[in-house]
Amino acid sequence: MFKTNFKKTVLYFIIVLAVFLTDRIFKIYILKIAQIENTVDIYLTEYLNFYLIWNKGIAFGALSFNNNLIYNTITLLISAITVLILVMIIKNKGFKRYSLLFIFGGSLGNLFDRIYYSAVPDFIDLHYKSFHWFVFNVADIFITFGVICLIFAEIFYKNDEYEKNI
Repeated sequence: MFKTNFKKTVLYFIIVLAVFLTDRIFKIYILKIAQIENTVDIYLTEYLNFYLIWNKGIAFGALSFNNNLIYNTITLLISAITVLILVMIIKNKGFKRYSLLFIFGGSLGNLFDRIYYSAVPDFIDLHYKSFHWFVFNVADIFITFGVICLIFAEIFYKNDEYEKNI
C-alpha cells in the first residue's frame, strides 16, 4: 500500500513540477528576449503575437493597483487560495485530483512571479482582427485547462463512478 501511495505521490509531484517548469521556461525565454531587445512584440501568426506586459493584478489584469498594501494583500489571498487548492488535491481523487494538480502547478508559477518580480509576466496575445483577448501566460493556460476539466467532471460524471476508476 505504501509503495502505491508513494508512486502516486511522486507522479503528482512530477505533474506539478512539469507544469511549473514549463511555465518558467517560457517566461524566462520571453524575459531574455525583453532584456536583449528592450521589448517583446513578436508577430507569430495572423491570430497570435507574443507581447510582454507586467500584470500586477489577478486574472486578466483585474484588481491591478499601484498600491503596495493592496498588492501584498492580493498576493496573500492568492497564497491562501493556493494552499486551499493543495488541501483540495489531498481530499479529492481521480480526475478531479489531476485537474487540481494542473491548477496548483499554474498557481505556483504565477505566485512565484508575484513574489520574485512583484508582477506576473503575461505575453500570449490571441486576437482576431481588432479584437484582442486578454494577454496571458502558460501558467494561465494550465489553470484554465484544470478549471475546464473540473467543470467537465461536475457536469458529465457522477462523483463515485469516475473516482473509483481512476
